Amino acid sequence: MSVEQFIAVKKGMKSVYKDDLEIPCTEFSIPENVVIGKKTQERDGYDALQVAVAGSKKNKPLLGILKDTGLQGVSIIREVKGKFELKKGDKIRICDFISPGEKVDVIGVSKGKGFAGTRKRWNFKGGPKTHGQSNKYNSPGSIGASSFPSRVIPGLKMAGRMGGKRVTVKNLEVIEVDKKNNKVLVKGAVPGNRGSYVIIRKAGKNG
Repeated sequence: MSVEQFIAVKKGMKSVYKDDLEIPCTEFSIPENVVIGKKTQERDGYDALQVAVAGSKKNKPLLGILKDTGLQGVSIIREVKGKFELKKGDKIRICDFISPGEKVDVIGVSKGKGFAGTRKRWNFKGGPKTHGQSNKYNSPGSIGASSFPSRVIPGLKMAGRMGGKRVTVKNLEVIEVDKKNNKVLVKGAVPGNRGSYVIIRKAGKNG
């Protein structure tokens, strides 16, 4: 079973022109993905690979895990569920399973927008500016119930923290794979800031 998922870094958006058509794309750089450990059904209750990207984070327990991998520290660690033939210290190459024209899913953390009102967060219309409601334009309106149950029902759309959540965008087309410079172009926009880590996996793989 081959690994069909890897860690990438979002670099930003750019346009690609094909057959006189402008295609908006997101560009990713692919750092070296290194296997630093394995989970097994017998020991951990499930099978998975632990994959990391080199960075500055390290402590004594982590240095013990990174022994014999060539890494002196990490910036991110992720697990890929499944039973694989790879062993500790092996590297995952994107060109082994991805090529232009294929579909991928991109998983990232959306941009945090802080505390937002209902109009920005949920696209509420707001109150009228007339009929004496000059100061109620951004009000969400009534959120209570009638005499039963006489309380605010949990889960209603209200003001609150917006963004900063894990988001998966599915079935994006791979436009270009640059094996020499370890870059990938994917059609469309994906969640996250420039420089943030994302997971790119083959479409339909929910590991």
